[in-house]
Parts: sequence; structure tokens; C-alpha cells
Amino acid sequence: MSQVFQNYIDGQWVESKCKQTFPNVNPADTRETVGLFQASGPEDIQSACEAAAKAQPAWAAKPAPLRGEFLFKAAELLESRLQQLGEEMTREEGKTLPEAKGEVKRAINIFRYFGGEGARAFSYQIPSERENVFCYTLRKPLGVVALITPWNFPSAIPAWKIAPALVAGNTVVIKPASLAPLSAYRLIEALHHAGLPAGVLNYVTGSGGTVGNALVEHAAVRAISFTGSCAVGNQLYQKVAARKIRIQMEMGGKNPTIVLKDADLDYAADILVNGAFFSTGQKCTACSRAIIEKAIYESLVEKLLEKTRKLKVGNGLESGVQMGPAVDANQLETDLKYIEIAKKEGAKLLCGGKRLTGGTYEHGYFVEPTIFDEVTPQMRIAQEEVFGPVLALMRAENFDEAMKLANGIPFGLSASIVSRDLTRVHQFVQGIEAGLITVNLPTAGVEYQLPFGGTKESSFGMREQGPLALDFYTETRTVYLKYTQ
Repeated sequence: MSQVFQNYIDGQWVESKCKQTFPNVNPADTRETVGLFQASGPEDIQSACEAAAKAQPAWAAKPAPLRGEFLFKAAELLESRLQQLGEEMTREEGKTLPEAKGEVKRAINIFRYFGGEGARAFSYQIPSERENVFCYTLRKPLGVVALITPWNFPSAIPAWKIAPALVAGNTVVIKPASLAPLSAYRLIEALHHAGLPAGVLNYVTGSGGTVGNALVEHAAVRAISFTGSCAVGNQLYQKVAARKIRIQMEMGGKNPTIVLKDADLDYAADILVNGAFFSTGQKCTACSRAIIEKAIYESLVEKLLEKTRKLKVGNGLESGVQMGPAVDANQLETDLKYIEIAKKEGAKLLCGGKRLTGGTYEHGYFVEPTIFDEVTPQMRIAQEEVFGPVLALMRAENFDEAMKLANGIPFGLSASIVSRDLTRVHQFVQGIEAGLITVNLPTAGVEYQLPFGGTKESSFGMREQGPLALDFYTETRTVYLKYTQ
């Protein structure tokens, strides 16, 4: 009998109004149901938003350092359950256990970081040009904020939205992705046990079409932070534009790694394998295009294929597994669809390309890590996000052509270069159209204390993570105070 997990509204664990549930299924073994979650509706969102609006004034009035204390306490509770939470994430999302435990630890660090932000400066003082006038700024919370989070980082992304929203004095209604709601549930549970006041944080599960729409359309909501697909993000923007409420969207990527002829080839191949295939390529920052200078192309591809073919694919709970399954049947279908599109458009399949079946793969959504050669800029596999373990290889005559290929897409999330040429590295940093830029590192792998976000079609609104995250969740007020008359 699967455990039933409830919504969290106004400090209470409650069933949905319709009393319906949906299963959270293990993508590595679909015979296992990780848990049953509430198939909520608009009435549940109404209750959550009302509770958040009622609790917000008192929460905003609490001194920011005291708001931060709840995050510190929750971090301690999460850390005491690190192994359990990592295993649960692997079972519901599919990533390997080391990756899952690393993500839970990252969520813990995010809570601690923003807990500390409660005691740091939220404003600044500016000299006035007038005598006896004292000028300073204040940060004020927005009110009720809606958070809509994805399945691929089911602990870290909810954490990096919840923590700054709370410490800034907002109250929160969060809708996690239905494919991996348990990891976010554990964050809410920890904050509940940390003593967070009723109504400050509310958690409602259900479909994006039903629960998500009701949430973004609620009159009490003053800001929306969304991570997900471009299609959904664009719809959200259209829905709220007329209301002029604040919105933050992190969406797709088609991230390049440029490898120049002076690179260490073994090191470059390791970076490409890490960026393209870890987490099954299910990262918005994953490397999906390798742009390689012609002089080293054949030698690097040989090493890349050797390393890729050695990758162990399987259930992420098993020791030694380096790549887990696609998250569900739809994502597996998308992966396989793009593989067939690439073949039809003339790309050359070098390795992978098939679903893995039989034995330990029989009841999971497993696909081989896949590499295509002879990819041209016009091909869909060079322009569109797959969100799976599919890497497109592209030749470049020189650095200038590599940059042209790298920038010739609608997206601009992350990009990397592998080179020891400092001149080219600096030219890359200045010229690449991406919000996250790495040098001699994979495209994926961000740290919580630095700003995160892209450009072009990848992102809209203010940055997440780091000190800039508070800018989205607050309004600045400017005060002019004359202290003599």
C-alpha cells in the first residue's frame, strides 16, 4: 500500500477537496509507486492563497534575522535525513544516488545561505545634496508569491525559490512538478517542524493546467517564479501581463561547449561526457552541442566515443551507475523522436540511439547516451532543446566560426569553452550570448551563492540565487528624512 502525501495549507496537512490522488512512479522501475499525491483543484488553491494572504502582514513584521532562523532549523532537520532524502529523489526522478544526495545537500546549503541573508544589509544609505537630510532605502516584501517548480531538480529549485521569498517577508504557495513532488514535500515538512507560522508556506500538488492556472490567476498573488518549458513560460507571461505583477521565468537551453585545438583532449572529453550525459541530460544547463575546432576533431571524437561507451546506465540506486532513466514515458518518447529526426535530417549516428530493454531495463525508461556527427546549424537537433542524453557534434574551422555556431540559436542559458589560450578565453567570455559562462568546466554545475539565469529565450525577469535573488522578491522604497526644521 503506497503512502498518501497531503497538501500543506495554513499550517495543516490536508486532503484535496476532491479527495483524488495521483501516483508518483519510479522511472527506473515503473512497478514501484513512490507515493500518492493530492490531485488538487482550484478550491485548494483558493484556500492556500487565502491562508498566505492572511499570514503575510505578521510574517513581514517579524525581523528578518528571525525569519532566517526558520531556514537554519529546517536545514539541520534536512541534513539529519540526507541518505533517506537522496534515495527518495532517485526513486522518484531517476538521477543517480550520488547526484541526488548532492542535490539535497545543495538545498540544505541554500537554506543556510538565505537564512544568513536575514541578518545582512537589506538597504543602503546615500548622501543627500541638501543639508540635514538623511536618505536611505528600504526593502519591502511583495506579498503572496507563487512558485512553480520542475521535476529535474526537485529539491534544489524549490529551495532556491522558497528561501529568498520567505526571508524577504513574503508568504508562499508552491506547486511542484507532478513527476517529482516528494522532494519538495520534504522541504515543506522540514520547515513545518522548524515551527514556521501557519499560512506562511503552502504546498499544493496537481496538474499544471488545473492547479497551476488557478494559482497564477489568483488575485492575491503578487509575483510568480517559474522554472519549466518555454511553451508554458510564454503562456504564463501572457496570462499575467495585463495584471502587471512581477514574473520570473527560467526556461530552455541549447548549450554549447567550444573545444579549441590547444585543449587537453582527455580533459575535454570528460567535460563533454559530464555536461551531456550526467543526470541523463535532463538539465536546462546540459551540454547538447559540442563545437570542436577542426584540427583536433577526429582525435577528440575518438576519445569521446570511448568514454561514452563505457558509461554504466541503470537504476540510480545501484552502485557504479552513472546515468539513470528518462523521467517518464513522454520524455523517453521525446528523446527517441529527436534521434529519429536527426537521422532523417542527415546527421550521422556515432553511438547510442536506442531504448534499452530487457533485464534490469525492462520496466524503466532507459535510453542509450547518444552522439551525432555531421550536424549542421539548420538541423532541429542543433536548434531545439531535447532535454535528454543526446549530443550534437559540430566542426568549426576556427574560433570565429565556433563563436558564430555557438551564438546562432534562440537560447542563451549556459556555454563553456575548453582552452588554455587566455586571449581566446577572454574573447569567448565577452562575446558569448549566455547568462552562465564557464571556462574549462562543464556547462552544468552552478553554485547557490552566485546569480543564475540566462538571456534570449532562456530566461525572463530578475536573476535567481545569490544576493540578487532578493531583488525579485522585494520592492525598494526610498526615504528622504529631514531631521531639523
